[in-house]
Amino acid sequence: MSNPGKSAVVTTRWWWVRHAPVRSDGGNIYGQTDIACDTSDRYVFEAVAKVLPRHAVWVASSLMRTHQTAEAIWNTGFPKPATMAKEAAFAEQYLGKWQGTNRAAFLASRPAGSHWFADIAEPSPGGESFMDLYNRVRGAIDRINVEHAGRDVIAVGHGGTIKAAIGLALGAQPEKGLVFDVDNCSVTRLDYIKSETVSVWRLPMVNQQPWIADAAHKAMHQPAGPEVTTSKLA
Repeated sequence: MSNPGKSAVVTTRWWWVRHAPVRSDGGNIYGQTDIACDTSDRYVFEAVAKVLPRHAVWVASSLMRTHQTAEAIWNTGFPKPATMAKEAAFAEQYLGKWQGTNRAAFLASRPAGSHWFADIAEPSPGGESFMDLYNRVRGAIDRINVEHAGRDVIAVGHGGTIKAAIGLALGAQPEKGLVFDVDNCSVTRLDYIKSETVSVWRLPMVNQQPWIADAAHKAMHQPAGPEVTTSKLA
């Protein structure tokens, strides 16, 4: 029996996809540099397309690598949306003077166990802090949750952007989002559930890699933070 006094519950489902790997960075930090990505592995995009919902709202960051990734998904036969919003707030963290510096050398200079380029409140020289990124991502998510309440939203973004979204879903704790790996082309699902009295997030899946059963497609992990090992520095 329905309860007429119970407020309606609306669930907005976010399907975050990190862009495809960047091969032309020369081993350097690229941040908001508008650099192309490698979308040549059709098997990976066919696998991603199988788990994404049709009839979704599509949004991407303002950087070309997210647009190229979306096109690669559509090129598998996935229904192309009539429009895809370009959301500048979903761009990667602007890393200022760190952009263009050698990634391995820079990250090796950071404290052991760091989860990101710097502490969340520390801005890069001439650039943003992770908190700056988190705040702009949160603002856009809050707005889209209102504009497209109850819809599926496919958002093609970046490692930092998706970590910020995870931090929001974990009770607005941005530092918690940084402990997750977010691989290239991976799918992260975050559900926003709202009624008149309650608003909560659920995390059905994080860093899902639907192609991973085939060992021939291992090249989808690139650092989205200080994932540097001794072998990488050799």
